[in-house]
Amino acid sequence: MEALTERLERAVTRLEQLTASTSLPNGDCVNSLNGATTGCVDAFDVLLKGPLTDYMNISRTIGSDVEKHAEMVNDALQTQRSFLKMAAEHQVPAQMELHDLLKPISDHIQKIQNFRERNRGSQLFNHLSAVSESIPALGWVAVNQKPGPYVKEMNDAATFYTNRVLKDYKETDRRHVDWVRSYLSIWTEMQSFIKLHHTTGLLWSKTGPLAPASLFENPSAPCPPPPPPPPPPAEDPQPTGSASHSALFAQLNQGLDITKGLKHVSDHRKTHKNPHLRSQEAPTGKAGSKKTSPPAAPQKKPPLLELEGKKWRVENFEHKHDLTIEETELRQVVYVFACNDVTLCVKGKLNSIIVDNCKKLGLVFDNVVGIVEIINSKAVQLQVLGTVPTISINKTEGCQLYLSRQSLSCDVVSAKSSEMNVLIPQGDDDYKELPVPEQFKTVWDGSKLVTEPSEMAA
Repeated sequence: MEALTERLERAVTRLEQLTASTSLPNGDCVNSLNGATTGCVDAFDVLLKGPLTDYMNISRTIGSDVEKHAEMVNDALQTQRSFLKMAAEHQVPAQMELHDLLKPISDHIQKIQNFRERNRGSQLFNHLSAVSESIPALGWVAVNQKPGPYVKEMNDAATFYTNRVLKDYKETDRRHVDWVRSYLSIWTEMQSFIKLHHTTGLLWSKTGPLAPASLFENPSAPCPPPPPPPPPPAEDPQPTGSASHSALFAQLNQGLDITKGLKHVSDHRKTHKNPHLRSQEAPTGKAGSKKTSPPAAPQKKPPLLELEGKKWRVENFEHKHDLTIEETELRQVVYVFACNDVTLCVKGKLNSIIVDNCKKLGLVFDNVVGIVEIINSKAVQLQVLGTVPTISINKTEGCQLYLSRQSLSCDVVSAKSSEMNVLIPQGDDDYKELPVPEQFKTVWDGSKLVTEPSEMAA
């Protein structure tokens, strides 16, 4: 009897181990019996207790803006956990309700990015930028097809700044190197979590109740009534086209009699005979007053990312950090125009890339056989993963060029530009920063003009 009981206990234990280690397709996060959360929320807790805790502890040792930023990241990930728990217990809502449920996560992302913008003078600005550029990865819950690669792209967007942190502190303060490792491991662990439980998109319960209207508020509370519609604008009677034309022709047909309706102006009121009247303001009576409307604000053009013939057009994007062009050909070019606070990744090998009138642009590309040209831009960061023969910088303020080992022989041509730096790889995840000269000295050597960088230039 004791042997039978012992065998039964072993069988139950083995069954529990198999149940815990077996994952259903796309990661089953819901217990089909009572709707309680199982594997996915527990796995997310592993991320919170591991990489997030390490990141928080190291951020506290650094302190200052890094610690404040880390608290915001912690709040955002805790909110995402609440969202995942809610999704595991409820059926997917309609699109409009889903937008409201995602708003708390979106607010966290905006708050984290705003903190970076308000602290541009911080000595830890590269730390803040690394977090700000990659935090949109939390939006993976709204990606339908492959959220894992989306998180990876956001993680890659942080490397512009984590590389600078490593360069600045690798030899002086090991805490910052550990900070980079711990922060990036959050998104690496997030990719593994998504691959196991949400491979093709966020998985919702199929048997639970419909999702509530809000992630935190009482769903039974009535919504406030919408504001009344604005009153319709008053319509001034406008003459029809034929009527206005008839009135105009009637006036012209008066000939010389058309001047009979004009008032006579005496000599003492004529400005050409009384120059002192020119400096006086015109009378502002009700009859003669004119209200000048303020100039209309320029309308923003819609963002555009499309292939037009052989040209990839990337235009008018703002605050977008997940733009990717994957299917490229050798004959194609990429034209990036009027983008602000954008990160773009271009994969494959293509002919050339042109960046025109952009601000705060991060560009990562594999291989270009022609030229990469940057024109009329500000605060551009460019990273070469493969090869490029020529990089041209023209009329640009602030340009950081991260070269790969394969692209060290490329030509950097600059004109009418300032604050340019070329970063050369040194070992693993480290770069040596070299400024591009902005001041030159020209001398006559007896037969021609010779120009070289000035030694006085800093």
